[in-house]
Amino acid sequence: MISELTRGERRLALAVLTAVAILGLALAVAGRGDILAVHGGLIMASAVVLMFFVISGYYAPEPGEERFAQYYDTPTKAGVVLAMIWAVIGMGVGDWVAWLLVYPEMTFDAAWASFGRLRPVHTSGVIFGFGGNALIATSFHVLQRTSRARLPDQFSPWFVLIGYNLFCLLAASGYLLGITQSKEYAEPEWYADLWLVVVWVVYFSIYLRTLMRRQEPHIYVANWYYMAFILVVAILHIVNNLAVPISFGSAKSYSAFAGVQDAMTQWWYGHNAVAFFLTAGFLGMMYYYLPKRAGRPVFSYRMGILGFWGITFMYMWAGSHHLHYTALPQWVQTLGMTFSVMLIVPSWLAAANALLTLNGAWDKVRDDATLRFMMLAVVFYGLSTFEGSFMSIRAVNSLSHYTDWTVGHVHAGALGWVALITFGSIYAVVPWIWKQPSMYSNKLVEAHFWLSLAGTLIYVFAMWNSGIIQGLMWRTYSEGGTLAYSFIDSLVAMRPYYIARAIGGGFFAVGAVIGLYNVWMTIRQASAERAEAPDAPVVPALARSLQAGE
Repeated sequence: MISELTRGERRLALAVLTAVAILGLALAVAGRGDILAVHGGLIMASAVVLMFFVISGYYAPEPGEERFAQYYDTPTKAGVVLAMIWAVIGMGVGDWVAWLLVYPEMTFDAAWASFGRLRPVHTSGVIFGFGGNALIATSFHVLQRTSRARLPDQFSPWFVLIGYNLFCLLAASGYLLGITQSKEYAEPEWYADLWLVVVWVVYFSIYLRTLMRRQEPHIYVANWYYMAFILVVAILHIVNNLAVPISFGSAKSYSAFAGVQDAMTQWWYGHNAVAFFLTAGFLGMMYYYLPKRAGRPVFSYRMGILGFWGITFMYMWAGSHHLHYTALPQWVQTLGMTFSVMLIVPSWLAAANALLTLNGAWDKVRDDATLRFMMLAVVFYGLSTFEGSFMSIRAVNSLSHYTDWTVGHVHAGALGWVALITFGSIYAVVPWIWKQPSMYSNKLVEAHFWLSLAGTLIYVFAMWNSGIIQGLMWRTYSEGGTLAYSFIDSLVAMRPYYIARAIGGGFFAVGAVIGLYNVWMTIRQASAERAEAPDAPVVPALARSLQAGE
């Protein structure tokens, strides 16, 4: 990494790291033994360690002009590895949390091991740690190939990647220490929120600066989705996290919204985080890696653009369907329900476009587990978007809301769509950027696929069953007009399904471990071959990509 920076970029890195170290020191001092001091020390220590690496390589030779003949893939390589590490952490903690619902004593009387602290570590670790790093890494890769332009510099991609992971680390450690903004999506501390805004602005600027320098006149549809993901997530994050800290020396803050306004803002954020973080970004991934792996052109580019604008417009209005039968005005609830039902059209356009792209390549789907990951992800995307539209209908929502049916729906999307398209994309991109003919072990890819499929099906079916049973038990009345079952009765009835969920989650987590091992061994294999091979002449990246079939 350091050897790839120019002298000017190294000076800029030192200036930024010095500012971050001073900020961390200020937070640590202002915290005065508070939890804030822990995070201040963590920020300062991270900056100092990175400063050491920058200084140690400060007088390394300047990178040559030949670098402009190649794409800049080192940040993508680091992002892929970080994504897989976060996958193992997030899914491992998630399975622990699932077993906590079966055996509550697994907290071992430790506050940090309680369900309330571990659950946001799981959700943030998987969504933001695993998913976010995968999106950043693949977006850098796709942006360069579809624009035929190198990233604008070597420093800003590293700032985004390292800065984003510092945010994830602050959030996860904050949850374990008991710091959140008490939102549904357990938001991290105010200073972590501000830091993410800075990182995200730099991220968006990389996209704009690269597209301004593109050699390809057309902006490919995958980049439309990636840019929508970056821009709208920034808007959502800023508005939902408008808060006033009680002081610079405290992690505690008060939201700018209250009551119904706070609930509406939260679910405008929450559902659009699903829309633009967990849908738009990964559709960008799908629109590049699935056709590339299948060796087929996208079935209909017009369908891709139409689906993009449909998703971008309609999703913005759908969040209020989470607030049926609340104090939210009836017309706002109905508006959210209406747009949620309409969303089935652009969502299925994208799913149909991907599946039709595979026409003429189904033999590859049968033989290639990597492509099968992507195909199955598209199927789950179509199923979960239909289910989401169905569940937004007020009559259905009266049964499903607050039950495990919602948990099953979320994980049909998170495991079946987001994780599978990510694993497929990672298995596609790793051999390309490490210049290998295939992954270290295709048998391990196959094993990972079947573990993921089995884990997802067990998990989702268990939650569908438990959710519907919960909803029915909670609305069953005795002849005297009282509830026939207590909440404890419904909880006892859920135990078998919670065991099944934990087993299914365990399968999925084991698959992630296998995936991390396979990626790591592929990297080691590439490193060993590079050490033995003589220096090869520099080949322009575009030509090399064509030669490799990338």
